[in-house]
Amino acid sequence: MSTQHGIYLHNFPSKPIVPRQTKTSTTVFRFTIRGSLCLTETNNSSKTMTSSNTLRKVQVVSPVPADIDIANSVQPIHISDIAKDLNLTPNHYDLYGKYKAKVLLSVLDELQESKDGYYIVVGGITPTPLGEGKSTTTVGLCQALGAYLDKKVVTCVRQPSQGPTFGIKGGAAGGGYSQVIPMDEFNLHLTGDIHAITAANNLLAAAIDARIFHESTQSDKALFNRLCPPNKEGKRRFSDVMFSRLKKLGISKTNPDDLTPEEVNKFVRLDIDQNSITWRRVMDINDRFLRKITVGQGPDEKGMVRETAFDISVASEIMAVLALTTSLADMRERLGKMVIGNSKSGDPVTADDLGVGGALTVLMKDAINPTLMQTLEGTPVLVHAGPFANIAHGNSSIVADRIALKLVGPGGYVVTEAGFGADIGTEKFMNIKCRYSGLTPQCAIIVATIRALKMHGGGPAVAAGKPLDHAYLTENVALVEAGCVNLARHISNTKAYGVNVIVAINKFSTDTEAELNAVRNASLAAGAYDAVISDHHGHGGRGAVDLGIAVQKACENVAQPLKFLYPLDVGIKEKIEAIAKSYGASGVEYSEQAEKQIEMYTKQGFSGLPICMAKTQYSFSDNAAAKGAPSGFILPIRDVRASIGAGFIYPLVGTMSTMPGLPTRPCFYDIDLDTTTGEVIGLS
Repeated sequence: MSTQHGIYLHNFPSKPIVPRQTKTSTTVFRFTIRGSLCLTETNNSSKTMTSSNTLRKVQVVSPVPADIDIANSVQPIHISDIAKDLNLTPNHYDLYGKYKAKVLLSVLDELQESKDGYYIVVGGITPTPLGEGKSTTTVGLCQALGAYLDKKVVTCVRQPSQGPTFGIKGGAAGGGYSQVIPMDEFNLHLTGDIHAITAANNLLAAAIDARIFHESTQSDKALFNRLCPPNKEGKRRFSDVMFSRLKKLGISKTNPDDLTPEEVNKFVRLDIDQNSITWRRVMDINDRFLRKITVGQGPDEKGMVRETAFDISVASEIMAVLALTTSLADMRERLGKMVIGNSKSGDPVTADDLGVGGALTVLMKDAINPTLMQTLEGTPVLVHAGPFANIAHGNSSIVADRIALKLVGPGGYVVTEAGFGADIGTEKFMNIKCRYSGLTPQCAIIVATIRALKMHGGGPAVAAGKPLDHAYLTENVALVEAGCVNLARHISNTKAYGVNVIVAINKFSTDTEAELNAVRNASLAAGAYDAVISDHHGHGGRGAVDLGIAVQKACENVAQPLKFLYPLDVGIKEKIEAIAKSYGASGVEYSEQAEKQIEMYTKQGFSGLPICMAKTQYSFSDNAAAKGAPSGFILPIRDVRASIGAGFIYPLVGTMSTMPGLPTRPCFYDIDLDTTTGEVIGLS
């Protein structure tokens, strides 16, 4: 098997970094597919195109091969060339091998006066358990914009967890001929961000139990002597992190020896109520047997046993902090403000109270930089953060989006994906992410499939790992039309934010023209700006050209400011009820525990935070089996919790599992390594 390297004609401006410029030219793209050299010549003398030496148009075959086989068939371009195409110099990034690089935050400082490009968010209809192709659509659209429509574009996506990768869902690099590559590196360790989050999370967990242990076994004097030990000259000093606790206690003294015995007691004793602790240890693997554990059973822990649990790493609040932070200083502040539980007197206990906020920031200092990768067709990708889309907000990072918008500049495009259906991911993108970023999208895409619409129209249940029912493989226009009520509600809800809404109909080989036209007609009738049939899975960027053209028009024709679903200065209940109304609920019912938590968070001063609803992704309601567009139901709020550092309150609608389990036949059965070539095989 031979590999031939490509030759590219290009013209780049030199540093300092500036947004990419356009030019008029004849461009020859020569790109590499293992075993063959392909040449595409495009004469664009009469139109504007991007100045690029990385764009390529992959050859497609039918039927579409396995994702990993397609990914392995294309030789990635060295990431320094992708960076150069964005006008990034080696001073702007750190290499992580040949095909990944961390883009440094200094890029934002250099481009702070530059204007932003267009901002597009990709959501979806209420999905089946198989997913409806939001990641694939996001990548395919960007390949169309960059490789076929000659636009400056950056894809911004989340880093996938290894839990689903080895579990039941598989990876999240897109699929078919619309993928982020190298696909195996994307889906596995990447640049270690999730490992950094795991280490930071578990350091905080260890600090909690250690502090409880030491407070239970030592006097105030002993604790004080260990927390503020005298130096050789007999003088004590406060660590920098301690001043946040002193300020919280209303103590303005800077010399530890000046504290009164009462002040020493307040300072050294966090007096954590073990029943209030919400912080858990994490790992990035699905393991159902860690959903409930006991800690402290060793003989040296003196009977300090308590029940707790593990979450999957991407459910950690630190992941949500990473995704919502806007700078290194902002991340430091957010990490220190994270609340792990309450004192026995009801006061919130933070990471800074435990003295660990600075150490967490050190562990996360490289993770704050987004990872630069590429698509199959050579367009740039920023991969950063991967928060859960239920108990967290399910979007990639603000930092990555901001960098991307500056790099593409006016007339360029940044496309980012929001997790699950638009009722969850897009809603949180607008009301949480955009609030903290200050960014305004011009266009929102809703990805729909005939398969999911048939399910919402009353079709048989769809389950991962089981063959699709005959109803999903044969034409049934009536079933599709009945299911479009789900799509219509998503369109209406998304339009309310003031953006143009485009429906991307993700085409499958079993879809018929009549079914596809039914969806397009229903979309336009519901108020969509446009509805476009897209075949990016089977044809890459070429299959999404019409979608790209529609997105351009939508972005150029939006004039409304961003409208939020609720103001922040109303109560927690009012915000919850505004979101519930968008689901179709006629009211909200709060459990006794939820009422108690709302009262506590209001008393603690957290009622001004946005709301991050934690509910099933498979229905507008709390009942996953209620398909279509249910209405008139009462939405039950079982509990209300908070991620104070990340900056949101999250009500629990039903039971939310934060540690998935492995199925009978996990994906890892198919994953292996070709020990001759070193290539990963079987990854999906």
